[in-house]
Amino acid sequence: MIRYILQDKRFILILFIINLVGTIYGYYWYGWQLEITPPIFIPFVPDSPTASLFFTVFLLFFLFRKNIPFIEALAIVSLFKYGIWAVVMNLLTLYVDEYLHPSGYMLMASHLGMAIQGLLYAPFYKIKLKHIVLASIVVLHNDIIDYVFGHMPMYGSLSSYTNEIGYFTFWLSILSIGISYWLTIHQRERN
Repeated sequence: MIRYILQDKRFILILFIINLVGTIYGYYWYGWQLEITPPIFIPFVPDSPTASLFFTVFLLFFLFRKNIPFIEALAIVSLFKYGIWAVVMNLLTLYVDEYLHPSGYMLMASHLGMAIQGLLYAPFYKIKLKHIVLASIVVLHNDIIDYVFGHMPMYGSLSSYTNEIGYFTFWLSILSIGISYWLTIHQRERN
């Protein structure tokens, strides 16, 4: 049943529109940080909207029964990583500040949805090991830009925890890569 729904063109179109709007809003949300970011680092700052952009592109091609494995690999790895990352950062903000703005709850819900949708479409991706390797390089390189060069998404009250967040983010990247491999290549080889 779920496989049928995920392949239904109307459902894909609705998901495409939701992700497109979310991607545009995400880039808008990062606007102020992008204004103070040196141009060379700009592609590495808006993590979540870029992840949803990869998935939006995947959905557009999937709507026409086409696959683009490198984009699919970037989508599954980055959607899970940044979806879970945003949920954890907002929960950490709630813990540190003892308050979370209503937009924080919206961000948690939307980012959890990002993580889930990327995993749900795993059976339809045509990813090979080379695609996972390239997506891994991109995601881990982004971690270096974020936590070595200091261009991570800014959460004011969490700035004193940058080292711990960087460490968590690295291992979340590894987990995301492993889950992506498991749900795509490993499951296909097993079947």
